Amino acid sequence: MFKESFNEMNYGETQLAPSATTYNLDNAINNAQKKILELQSKEGYWVFELEADCTIPAEYIMMMHYVGDINEILQRKIAIFLRARQSEDGSYPLYPGGTGDISGSVKIYYALKLAGDSPELPHMIKLRNYVLSQGGAAKANVFTRIALATFDQLPWHGVPYIPAEIMLLPKWFPFHLDKVSYWSRTVMVPLFILCTLKAKAKNPHQVDILELFVTHPDDEKHYFPKRTLLNKFFLGLDKLGRATNPFIPTKMRERALEKAEKWFIARLNGEDGLGGIFPAMVSSYQALLLLGYAKDDPMVITARKAIDKLLVVRKDDAYCQPCLSPIWDTCLTALALQEVDKNQNQGSLTRAYDWLKSKQLSDEPGDWRIQRPNLAGGGWAFEFENPYYPDVDDTAAVAFAMADSEYRNLEESIHRATRWVVGMQSKNGGYGSFDADNTCYYLNEIPFADHGALLDPPTADVSARCLMLMARTDKADTEYLPAIKKSIAYLRSEQETDGSWFGRWGTNYIYGTWSVLLGLEQTNLSKDDPMFTKAAKWLKSVQRTDGGWGEDNLSYHDSSTRGQFCTSTAFQTAWAVIALLAAGEKNSPEVKAGINYLLRHQQKDSLWHDECFTAPGFPKVFYLKYHGYDKFFPLWALARYRNEINK
Repeated sequence: MFKESFNEMNYGETQLAPSATTYNLDNAINNAQKKILELQSKEGYWVFELEADCTIPAEYIMMMHYVGDINEILQRKIAIFLRARQSEDGSYPLYPGGTGDISGSVKIYYALKLAGDSPELPHMIKLRNYVLSQGGAAKANVFTRIALATFDQLPWHGVPYIPAEIMLLPKWFPFHLDKVSYWSRTVMVPLFILCTLKAKAKNPHQVDILELFVTHPDDEKHYFPKRTLLNKFFLGLDKLGRATNPFIPTKMRERALEKAEKWFIARLNGEDGLGGIFPAMVSSYQALLLLGYAKDDPMVITARKAIDKLLVVRKDDAYCQPCLSPIWDTCLTALALQEVDKNQNQGSLTRAYDWLKSKQLSDEPGDWRIQRPNLAGGGWAFEFENPYYPDVDDTAAVAFAMADSEYRNLEESIHRATRWVVGMQSKNGGYGSFDADNTCYYLNEIPFADHGALLDPPTADVSARCLMLMARTDKADTEYLPAIKKSIAYLRSEQETDGSWFGRWGTNYIYGTWSVLLGLEQTNLSKDDPMFTKAAKWLKSVQRTDGGWGEDNLSYHDSSTRGQFCTSTAFQTAWAVIALLAAGEKNSPEVKAGINYLLRHQQKDSLWHDECFTAPGFPKVFYLKYHGYDKFFPLWALARYRNEINK
């Protein structure tokens, strides 16, 4: 039925909505601009909520029971949030409308039971039946199994063998921390400590979930769905490690634990937390306590504050964000407001850029320096603070926004950032998000990596943003020309046969195509280049009959559904419209229809509101909703269209 409804989306020009009047367009832009300006903080930044699936708030409840420090009011509100998001079949999906996910469903069941929900309540029965229908809790992923082991719900032999001695492996060894992504490092190192010392939750109410197992947990062995030849090799190493574990010298273990402790403490990042991401923050908080730090130790108190800063507490419910996104939100909002009127918004934008300049990194230590030891700093992180891990994507977007503003006193920041971006280019001409050449793909076969998201390889969307910056700042000279040529060649090689590009950090092919066309627009490539024409043709082919565009996260699981969704969304319509304008399609009926879709769907508060999740944290594994996307992207599209037709 899904494909049949999509095949009916072809339409003629007569079915498009009538053109918007200039009056309506101006009104829509002015009203949205006013509302977004009201959302700017006194310090100059914008930050919108960042929502993940229900696993994160469930883990917050589990964390409280792990340490035996339970805020009953907060727990009650989180439980309300969780109950309200259960699917019809009883499961919990990775994103609204998706299929059930057993790993998250197990944690949510445990969290609700910890919060006091009786297993005999209807929603708990439905959830339990779903888990059992999928093979029981033993079929959950590695992170869920480790959490269950800390609560004595699963024996430690039921999780991968990840001893602290991994910290002592030489760089030439097939597995080394330097070979995996930043998020993997920050999550894994505290877990080395928790797993080596076999952490045990306080679980003050001694709540168990034996009813979620098909066989008794003590009989469970580590479950791992992949069975490739390489995977079998790593599973063999896993067994060898377990067999030799009793013979590890005490001094070696102490040295490994000490190295792991020093590694994550150096990166604790104050009240912004290890890596700026919830899983690493929780693991480091628990590791500190396990290593003997007192609850009133300043480092432990700060680590807990970092976690609690992620909470969104409302009158009736509450949830926990996976991280905070002020740098990303601020630069994208700035680009939208600049498209509206650089001069009119200069006061607000100058405050934003003053704040961003204060957050630019320079000579701070960072893991990216392992691959680029002689490269001068100049990047921005994604969060308020995260100096060890500047984000290439954010850096390119911020510096481009600064260059696009043409305001004074930004040149030094722009060129420092651009030179850093150029230096982070991978061998194939593309860009990863945090590291260069993070491409040891065989590591996705290790037992710990059943999520398949251990690495940070180059992707088209990040590479396009870097190209956009380099081409914009290279117009006066040719300093960045070699890197620009390599990036164009990389993007050409990544274009799909239908003309689209895969979107790693936004959903999905619409996002990837928008990203690349904006990047190519800054270059000297002709709009007749196949990269432009094929992409524009594809975008037009997936426009819906209501004039909008929409793409579901299903396209990460089934690429044949790319560009398809059962409904249009304001943010994806905006991406498509901006992309088509970048390809020179300002007079096309598809662009006009997209603009009319945005005008028709502007709400009474002058903004747009989509319920859909807008991006993957990790494709197929973890999805996000950026609450700002349906606000600033439509404004950007409307303003860009007005500027184009007024030329």
